[in-house]
Order: sequence, then structure tokens, then C-alpha cells
Amino acid sequence: MNRMARGRLHGDLLARSHALARPHGHADIEATAAAALAARRAGDFATARNLCRSILDRDPDHAPTLALMGEMAQREGRNQRAVKLLRRALAADPRNAMAHDSLALAFEALGRHAEAEAHYAQAIALGLAGAEALVKEGEAVAAALARLASAWPRQLLLDELLGPDGLARMAEQALLIALLQTRLVCDLELERFLTAARAAMLRATADVSCSGSWDLRFPCALAQQCFINEYVFPQHEEERGLVRRLRDRMAAAISAGEAPQPRDLAVAAMYAPLHELANAAALPTRPWPRPLSRLLTQQIVEPTEEADVRSSIPVLTPLGHELSLKVQRQYDENPYPRWTTLPQAAPMAVADYLQEKLGYQPAAPLPCVDDLDILVAGCGTGAHSIETAQRFPRARVLAIDISRESLAYAVRKTREAGLANVEYAQGDILKLEGVGRTFDMIETVGVLHHLPEPAEGWRILLSLLRPGGLMLVGIFSALGRRPVNAARAFARDRGYGPTPDDIRACRQELILRGQAMASADFYSLSGCRALWFNAVEHQFSIHDIKACMQAHGLRFLGFELAPQARARFERRHGARWTDLECWQAFEQDEPWTFAASYLFWVQKGADLA
Repeated sequence: MNRMARGRLHGDLLARSHALARPHGHADIEATAAAALAARRAGDFATARNLCRSILDRDPDHAPTLALMGEMAQREGRNQRAVKLLRRALAADPRNAMAHDSLALAFEALGRHAEAEAHYAQAIALGLAGAEALVKEGEAVAAALARLASAWPRQLLLDELLGPDGLARMAEQALLIALLQTRLVCDLELERFLTAARAAMLRATADVSCSGSWDLRFPCALAQQCFINEYVFPQHEEERGLVRRLRDRMAAAISAGEAPQPRDLAVAAMYAPLHELANAAALPTRPWPRPLSRLLTQQIVEPTEEADVRSSIPVLTPLGHELSLKVQRQYDENPYPRWTTLPQAAPMAVADYLQEKLGYQPAAPLPCVDDLDILVAGCGTGAHSIETAQRFPRARVLAIDISRESLAYAVRKTREAGLANVEYAQGDILKLEGVGRTFDMIETVGVLHHLPEPAEGWRILLSLLRPGGLMLVGIFSALGRRPVNAARAFARDRGYGPTPDDIRACRQELILRGQAMASADFYSLSGCRALWFNAVEHQFSIHDIKACMQAHGLRFLGFELAPQARARFERRHGARWTDLECWQAFEQDEPWTFAASYLFWVQKGADLA
């Protein structure tokens, strides 16, 4: 993504922030802000700046305007000025992705890389698009990619791949470091580079003639990425042997009361989590460079905390069905998803929240109280329950899941977020009927389709929903899952199973065949297992959803969809957002619309007990 494309991206993000901005009490401020944005997008910075100043004269804390002023200052190279403006914008609106990205660019230009990394991480978490493309356009990464391509298939040594000062140059790529530390890298070209860099660093640690200290920022960030993707990168037999010798060398040092070499720890952590080392618990107590300390926190301190939490999680229901136990084993072995950074969700009223999610205001009467009772049924690793608790800070949230490993991750992240309005418990949805509690809202996303009896699970959840209550449901679309079904059949026909080695091998075979899947799940071990080897999976149609609406007397409120898909639907069917016949026709024409899943809201009739 070149500078012009990044400018368009910022323009889109600015437009979104302006659209989401709340009225500020001046009738013409939003019209002036729209004119300023239009001038900036046309490249007329002088006019845009004058319009922005007229807004700030009346409202000095107007966040979209401060962000626009800061973004223009950064693009003009006035980075100190940009920092001041963008900090003011973020003080007023901490969720402005463009402001975080522009502030990161300003800090990077000023040589303040740690601050740049922090703001890039926030921008990525808030939905910065095209992070991988931006990383690949960085001079150091682009040069390494070119070297790798010209030498293919020969494997390169570290200096050949990165250049003689390559580790130091990679360390200064703040967006790359932030991306590696915060979320899955979903780009095959970048993955090939990271895999090659990992192997080159491993060979360098095995070369006794290779002396001197390393800049650890890039190696430690790459190790963090490998932990996040659960070591989905391929491992050749030569690497396995070198890793065994490396880990033996570190184990001997630890047993002797000595500290392993920092670079040895970083490289070993690229192939397996450090908490698996004997006596690993003693490592974080030593003084280490900051990048390595952060890595040890991720791979030793946090897993230890989760292990401590696991035994204290209450059991809400027994676990009954044999297939439920299979699902539990799958997600205990591979908690899903393994996420890192969750942005702070802005508190909202229920009606405003639904309008934002559905793209229109439902006509049905909605709960207007703040102190809701909410059930998150199947909370997994906690991203959903945490966002819900932030969105409705006065609500009482009960989050349940069948996997204790996933729940332990969720509890740790909830504590990290400083939330006190969420309680977690282990439970089986099919056993919830006698739990003795009812709820104003129930969210069950990505769960019903893994139950042995989805219809029964939905019925039980509805029995816990108060009259007039809302339910968010996420279930797989049979049409949308066709590519997944094809890959699943390929894995089955080739004899692959749900083991880490088989998942890596299957994944590499699909990549070599040019059949890599267009899903973030393809880039992690647990994601691939969820795609191809789910213990239980049912798939549905819109006709099935309609039948459930009728059987349970529910009001269909609408689908959550990307704005582009919603616009295409409106062009064909108008504003018939609750007409499931129209949605069925739309999906037949565009079967990829619900490739992730159907995600929709329903309401229980007020006359239904």
C-alpha cells in the first residue's frame, strides 16, 4: 500500500469517525466537518485546515476534526505538531483507528519506535485495514522479500536474507513488530519471509562461530507471532534436530543455575512455547532485555496464571452428551481463538447498539434499561464476553463455555481489562434448563452448530430469555461453508487427522496447490482444526432460520453484515431487512455473503413466557 493508497485508507477511516461522531450541540459543525473532510480527500489541505479551525474555535475537543488536522500535519512532515493534535484527538476518542495510525507514523518519523509500536497495535486492533500490505512495502521487508524470491528454493543464511545489519533494521519496522505481537499474520508472502527468517536465525544459533549480541526486538516479536498462531508454520526435519539441540543446551544451562543466552530463548520460542522447558518458571525472575521479558510474560507468566485460574472456575452444569465431551477435548487442546489485543468498546444504549450492528433501527420495542442480565453462551476465550461487558458496563454478564482451558484464557484477559461485571462458569448448553436464572439478552455465536442437538440447545436458551428479550445467534451457513467442506474433504481423502503435524502438512499441501483458504482461521493451528476437524458441526440455511422463527414465535430483527453487502442487498430488495425470503434469494445469488456465518438478532415475543 503506497502513500496514496494509505491516504485513501485514512480518508475512509476519517469518514467513518465523522459518521460515528455524536452531535456536539452546534447545528452546523457536522456540515462543516463534512466539508473539511471532502477538501482533504480532494488534496486541498489549506481549505480543509481553515474549515477545521472554524470548528475548533467553537468546539476545541471535536475529535474527528483534531484527528483530521493531525493526519494532515503528519502527511506534511510536521510530526511534532501532529503528535500534539493526535494526542488531543485520542483523549476525546480513544477508538479512532486513523488517529492511532497517524500518531504511530509521526512517532516512527521521530525515531520513537516503542511509542509507534503501541499506537500501531491499537490501530490494528481497531480495524486498520491492509496492515500486511503496509508492512511489505517497508524498505527492509521489501528488500528481504526480493532476496528470498530471487534465491528460491535455496534457503538463505541470516545475513543473506536480512543483510549484515538486518536484525537492527527489522527492529525499526514498528508496524511489523506491532503486527507480529498483536494478531495473526494473514498473508502467505509475509509468512514465507517469517518462516525463512525463523529458520535462518535457528541456524545462526547453531553456528558456534556466530558471535556477538542480537537486537532482540524482531526475534522476540516473531516468537510471539509463532505463539499466537500456535506454531502453524512448517518445520523441516533439519530444523527439528537443531531445535532439539538448542533446547537441550538451554535446559542444561537452567539446571546448572545459569541463564540461557537471550537469543537462544528467543529462537527456541519460535518453535515451541517456553513454559514447556523444565524449570521454566524461574526464567522470568531474572533481569532480561525488555523484548525478551515481554516474550517470557507471554509464554511463561500468562500460561502459569491460566493454570492457576483453571481449578477455580465454577461448574454451572454437568457435561452430559458424549459428543459434547469431544467438543470439550478439542477446545481444551486448542483454545480458540487465541487473541491478544481487544479495543475498549464504547458504552452504548441497546437501541443505538442494534442500529450500529444492523444498519437500521428495528421497529420492535427494545429494552431501555442499563442494568441488563446478559448470558454469553459459549464464550470461548472471552473476546465476546469482554466486549459485551464493556459495551454495557452496568449489565451483569454470565459467560459460560464447555472448555476450561478457554475459560481460563477468558478469565485472565478479563482481569487484564479490569472488568468486574463478568462471571465465568463451565457449562453445557444442553444442561442449562434447570439453572434457575433468566436473561434480558443472550448471545450465542459459533456454538449452536457444535451441539449434538442444535434445535434443542436453541430451545433451552430461549426458555432462559425473558419476554421481549434479545438474542444474538451465530451459526454456519451451508452455502457459505462450501469452500470449507471442500478443504475438509481434501484433508479426509488425504488421510490427515487433527494432530499438529498433520494440520501443518495439510495446510502446506493446500498452499502448494494454490488452494489456501480466504479465512483468518487458515493462519492458526486452532483455526485450521476448527475448519477441517471439528468434532461436531451442523450447517444451516435461511429456510432453517425461518422455520425456527415460526416454531418459537420469534421476531427476526436482521443480520449483521459488512456495509458493502448491506448496500448490495438494498439495491436489490430495498429496506426489507427482516424479510427472510429476500435474504434467501440474495444468498442464492451471492453465496459468499455468509461465508463466516449467519450472524443475526431475534426478539422473543412479549406475550411468550
